[in-house]
Amino acid sequence: MAETSYGNALSVLAAREPDRPVLVHEERSVSRGEVDRRANRRARGFAALGVGEGDLVTIALPNGVEFVESAFAAWKLGAVPQPISWHLPEAERAGIVELGKPSLIVGVESGRYAWPSVPEGWEPDAGLSDAPLPEVTSPHRQVITSGGSTGRPKLIVDTVPARIDPDQAAYTVEPGTHTLIPGPLYHAGPFLNCHWTILVGGLAVLMSRFDPAEVLRLIETHRVQFVNLVPTMLHRIWRLDPAERERFDLSSLRRVISSGAKCPAWLMRSWIEWIGPERMVESYGASERIGGTMITGPEWLEHPGSVGRPTDGRKIRVLDPDGKDLPSGEVGELYMLPPGGQGSTYYYIGEVKARATRDGWESLGDMGYLDADGYLYLVDRKTDMIVTGGANVYPAEVEAALDAHPAVGSSAVIGLPDDDLGARVHAIVQRSGELDADALREHLRERIDRYKIPRSFEFVDEPLRDDAGKLRRSRLREARLPGGTS
Repeated sequence: MAETSYGNALSVLAAREPDRPVLVHEERSVSRGEVDRRANRRARGFAALGVGEGDLVTIALPNGVEFVESAFAAWKLGAVPQPISWHLPEAERAGIVELGKPSLIVGVESGRYAWPSVPEGWEPDAGLSDAPLPEVTSPHRQVITSGGSTGRPKLIVDTVPARIDPDQAAYTVEPGTHTLIPGPLYHAGPFLNCHWTILVGGLAVLMSRFDPAEVLRLIETHRVQFVNLVPTMLHRIWRLDPAERERFDLSSLRRVISSGAKCPAWLMRSWIEWIGPERMVESYGASERIGGTMITGPEWLEHPGSVGRPTDGRKIRVLDPDGKDLPSGEVGELYMLPPGGQGSTYYYIGEVKARATRDGWESLGDMGYLDADGYLYLVDRKTDMIVTGGANVYPAEVEAALDAHPAVGSSAVIGLPDDDLGARVHAIVQRSGELDADALREHLRERIDRYKIPRSFEFVDEPLRDDAGKLRRSRLREARLPGGTS
């Protein structure tokens, strides 16, 4: 059929097969008809609270059916869902709300802010109709919150209207696909994959939180075909006892995409050897969606360590500090251009100091290089680079080497002030077994150059990355500076 609004697409699918399961969360399975009816009633409840076309609806809910119904309720009104973490510190959440000035906040008790809000578990008036609403298209698919690397929040407004053909693939999600959503819905990847799956008639299997063995169990139970995992998740699954990993039937899987951060080469190779190269894909991009690459498993074996070539008409350049193009093999700052030109798919709300060339190529601060075949290799973020004794050390490379040790659960590498070297490479390591600094140094000597080996090690008990694979390196560094607080 032709493209239609997100809200109407759900109603069309519900009319076709109202009893077909569309969403599974924990032990609850809900049908297309149930989600559509509840989203229709919720939309009318939102409208009664003042939500209208083009308005922002902030969703501060944990993963669950209520989150999905709230997003569809917003779309059915032509409003724009803005998911945020439901467990944000008060000050950070208040800053985001002030930036967005939403018409409604879902998941916060009434009276907390100047804008209307409803708490988790809120139900609209039972007397409101659950019939389909008049079709209206949201001008933006979603607004995503970002800013963890700078400490200042910004809102990324997706300028693509919320329209879809439910009989055609939505990017990497084919019609009827069974998709596992292991990450938090307030991140762009899980949010889009979940709703695209529903909108093309598939089944979205939603996890409350990531658990490595549970991921494999759900793949087997629901015959999952597609799952998007960040490297942290891939790492935790791989660290399961081999007997535990091998006891699940993963034959239904068609595609496992690694994204959100560069996947260490050793880990990508391990997964390729485990489930086969034809099922593994790695992608690179940003919430802004100005640039992106993708590489399949067979391609990766020919270009190990690469994140692929630009997709869908996107372009990438590698520039030196003077803005000149660098030849293949030389590391520089990555500048990207979407198919329609600068900023064609997004704009910001909030203070942003974007780096851009005069002809519209924009940088998000990533460093890397292109090989002779145009395949991109990521190095690290420019702001994370450590200059120690005049040499450049990229934390991501050191972390990949650290994480290859079987007793390392996660790691973070930062630069700390040093009177002699200018900056000292410091590693923070979460242990998952017996381990000391000497053992790690010996492990690293076989994998990275001597000058990149951390001068100091710190061991912690808690994971350093969240379930979405995000690492707040600047906060870790600040907490370890004189006068810093953890």
